[in-house]
Amino acid sequence: MSRLSCSPVQCLLRPLPLLFILSMMSQISQGDVGTAARYSPPYLPTACYNDSASQFPSNNLFAAAGDGIWDNGAACGRQYLVRCISAAVADSCIADQVIQVKIVDYALALIRSPPSASGTTIVLSETAFAAIANTSAAPTSINLEFQQ
Repeated sequence: MSRLSCSPVQCLLRPLPLLFILSMMSQISQGDVGTAARYSPPYLPTACYNDSASQFPSNNLFAAAGDGIWDNGAACGRQYLVRCISAAVADSCIADQVIQVKIVDYALALIRSPPSASGTTIVLSETAFAAIANTSAAPTSINLEFQQ
């Protein structure tokens, strides 16, 4: 008869750290799918924080929310994990690149936004867009996966 090298409870708990790590790695794959465009400075004023420059993260990874996630302004300050999954222009996505953006504005309030911003889920700052999309391929919009 063979003896267990651990108690029944210990044996049950051993795989938990591995399961936790795997669940953290797969979080972005459980997100929603939408579209993104980019917008250029000036970024102020914003619908969320008006003229306060302190709203912007130091890494400049921020975005404006489209109607689908705006939620009457409740989206202000939310953080989203985003990644490019496809685009009409070949080789536009930077493979497996995931970034976190902060919502600081409302996409429909962006008078200076390009026409591609209309109807998109998220409009990314230039820095955020370039972090997940190859801007030398010149995509005007991308398809993305996102998760709050």
